[in-house]
Amino acid sequence: MSHPQKAFYSEFFSPLKKLLKIAFLFLSLIFIFSCHIYKYTYEQKSSFPLKIKKIVVVGFRPALSDKDTPGLFRCPICGATFMAEPVSDDVAEKMTIDLVNYLKRKEKYSLIPPGQAKGVYSTILSQNITIGIRDMLQKTGKSFSSDAVLFGYIYRWRERVGTEYGIETPASVAFDLHLLSTDNGSILWKDSFKKTQVSLSENLLDLSTFIKSRGRWLTAKELAQIGLESMIKYLGNSTTR
Repeated sequence: MSHPQKAFYSEFFSPLKKLLKIAFLFLSLIFIFSCHIYKYTYEQKSSFPLKIKKIVVVGFRPALSDKDTPGLFRCPICGATFMAEPVSDDVAEKMTIDLVNYLKRKEKYSLIPPGQAKGVYSTILSQNITIGIRDMLQKTGKSFSSDAVLFGYIYRWRERVGTEYGIETPASVAFDLHLLSTDNGSILWKDSFKKTQVSLSENLLDLSTFIKSRGRWLTAKELAQIGLESMIKYLGNSTTR
C-alpha cells in the first residue's frame, strides 16, 4: 500500500476508533449502573403471600439504647449481626410515625397503629418478663386477630455535620424491618437499609441518591426516608429491585 493510501486510512479510521472506544465506555457505564445501583444499598427481600390483609404495626426500636456503647448486635428475630451504635427512643418514635404514614399511602392493608399495639405489647411483657421478642410479637398479633406483625431495629443514626451544601461529616443510617406471621411466628418478609451518603465524585454508582437528594447533603431523617419509602413500596411485591 502506498504512503498516500496509508495516510488516508490512518486519518479515516483513527477518529472512528476513538468514537468506538467512547461508545463502549458509555455502554459499560450504563450496564454497571443498571446492575449495581441498588445492590450495595439494600439487602434482597423475601416475598410473602398476598393474602395478608391485616398488619399490626409495632414499629421501630433502637438496637442499642442511647446509654449503651457501640458494638455487635445480633437480631433476635432473624439472627443477622450488625455493628450497632446508640440510638435514642425519640428517633425510633419518629421513624415509626414515618413508617405508618408510608403504609397508609400504600392503601393495601388494614393497619393496627403502634399506639394500640404498644398497650397489648406492654401487658404481655408484664405477665411474662422472660418472654422472647419473637413470641411477644406473635402474641401481640394474635390479640388483634391480624395476619402479621411489622417490627424493625435501628442500628445507626448519625446526623449530618454541616449544611445541605457543605459538610464535615455526612449523615449515616442503618435499619431493618421484619414482617412476622401471627399464625406461626415465621418471617414472611424482611428488608434492610444501610447507607452513608457520599458525593457523586466519590461513588459514581450512587447516582440514584444524588438524583433524589437533588445534589444536596441530606439529614439523617431525609436519608432514612429514601430507604423507608423504597422498602414499603416493595412490601409484598415479589419483583426483585
